[in-house]
Amino acid sequence: MTTDSSSTNRAPAEGISTFKGRERALRADRLGTGGLLLSVLAATAPLMVVAGVMPTTFAVMGIVGQPLLFVVLGAVLVLFSLGYAEMSRHVHNAGAFYAYISRGLGGTAGAGAALVALVAYNSLQVGIYGIFGFEVSGLFATYADLEVAWWIPALAAALAVGALGLLKIDVNAKVLGVLLVIEVLLVVVFDIAAVADPGKEGLSLHAFNPDTLTGAGVGTALCFCIAAFLGFEQAPVYAEETSRPHVLVPRVMFLAVTGVAVFFAISSWALTVATGPATIVATSQEQSAGLLFFLTEDRLGSTFTDVLHVLFVTGMFAAMLSFHNVVARYAFAMGREGLLPAAFGRTTGSSGAPGTGSLLQSGIAVVLVLTFALTDDKPAGDPTAPVLHLFTWGGNIGALGVIVLMAIASLSVVVFFVRRGAAGAQAWRLVTSAVAGIALLVIAVYTVKDFDVLVGTGPDSALRWILPGVIGLALVTGLVQGAILRTRAPGTHARIGLGNEAFQLEKEAGRTP
Repeated sequence: MTTDSSSTNRAPAEGISTFKGRERALRADRLGTGGLLLSVLAATAPLMVVAGVMPTTFAVMGIVGQPLLFVVLGAVLVLFSLGYAEMSRHVHNAGAFYAYISRGLGGTAGAGAALVALVAYNSLQVGIYGIFGFEVSGLFATYADLEVAWWIPALAAALAVGALGLLKIDVNAKVLGVLLVIEVLLVVVFDIAAVADPGKEGLSLHAFNPDTLTGAGVGTALCFCIAAFLGFEQAPVYAEETSRPHVLVPRVMFLAVTGVAVFFAISSWALTVATGPATIVATSQEQSAGLLFFLTEDRLGSTFTDVLHVLFVTGMFAAMLSFHNVVARYAFAMGREGLLPAAFGRTTGSSGAPGTGSLLQSGIAVVLVLTFALTDDKPAGDPTAPVLHLFTWGGNIGALGVIVLMAIASLSVVVFFVRRGAAGAQAWRLVTSAVAGIALLVIAVYTVKDFDVLVGTGPDSALRWILPGVIGLALVTGLVQGAILRTRAPGTHARIGLGNEAFQLEKEAGRTP
């Protein structure tokens, strides 16, 4: 990926169209530390990870040391955050990843990253509708003896998420906060119950033994586990809507990544304690996604387990809303900078929300849900139903995209500070960014290599290349768009990554009416 010489400290070039009025800027002072942290953490969907990702990783990869993997990944992502957070003090743009990449590697690279981000976060968000519809359909069958097609609750959720996406971001933060806190409390209750009533091996720390990470499946297990962290990197997306972005964004990023690492390490360890390290793999293979509910039924009773089932669904709703907000803001930033039609770069009414971007995301969700519904000829509850393909395909495409963006952003951080002449002052951050970038690149390679395992297809299936190819196609398409803009619309190209800063610079130069 080439860099542009105009990538650092770029001022708006002559001919850049001016931004008129507040509609071109997201409303500041909407989020404080608590609201920003809750908005970010909701995307991690803690209950979905503990009930879904962890049992799947134990069962498919057969690796007992999953708690240690969360510690290792937490360390890698802290290293990534050191440079990423420092750059957030210099760049405040709802385009986050692509804004950072464009400021380090140039507008063309930024255009490529923008389309990857748009595709990746859309994939993550829409994928959750699959598992959401599947689980709600199961709840109706279990508790109301009603057979409801999965796509009905999925579409209802899409409409609800779309409506909330048009409201003020602080209202969304309150909704996300309530759902997140309840989720976390329920998982903590299980963790305490597991420790208080361990399996036959007692309070064993065997899952933290490095010997548990030997074997060919470690790389793929890292791919499973890193998906649990997705969300912490979203803090800069809301930078324009915070009161002190240079303080709050770095603070929230570190709180999020360290909190997630510790929380998931303890919770995955609690699963091994409840079953015993020697039997966690076999029990996970037997119970699959029902592992957590199987263990709570025995220790905390049926009422608690029923509540857990319901909160499992509301937690997914919170994650969908969180990713929806991120997609809407990426679309807003891209519209403001000429990478999407200008209509996307305007906010809506008194809420100050990126309304057109929100409608775009809702439209994509509805179309994809309907597409999978039309191809679904399996009965509700069938584990081979296409609805689950929506979840696994969308989730893993999205995770790959975010991993690639983090790896490129790590390189961009290094280039950004070197070009500013700050390599000496930021030397240790540049080293940590480089180490994190290499580690993330390795994980990305494993993700592509083992995509058939991640999405449950055979090794000879064309999908093992087609699905990750979606991210590759988005990157190439974005790079081509950036190259065309550089040649045909240099003013627009110069604005990529500057966001509202371009408006401020023009205003100071006296070019804004």
